[in-house]
Amino acid sequence: MRQRVRKLIGTVLLLVLVVVWAVSAMALAQGRVTDLPWAWQTVSYILLGTLWVIPAGLLIRWMERPDRPRPS
Repeated sequence: MRQRVRKLIGTVLLLVLVVVWAVSAMALAQGRVTDLPWAWQTVSYILLGTLWVIPAGLLIRWMERPDRPRPS
C-alpha cells in the first residue's frame, strides 16, 4: 500500500478514534468516575485524557512508513 493511501486511511481513522474516545471518556466520566474519591477522579481524568495518544501514535507510525521499492 502506498504511503499516500495509508495517510488518507490513517487520517480518517484518527478522526474516528478521537471522536469515539472523547464520547466514551465523557460517558465513563459522567457515570463511574464521579462516584470515586477526588484523588482517583484526578488519576482517571489524566488517564482518560492521555491514553488515546498510544493508539494514535501507532497509527501515525503506520501512516509514515516509507513505501516499498517497486520491482523493476
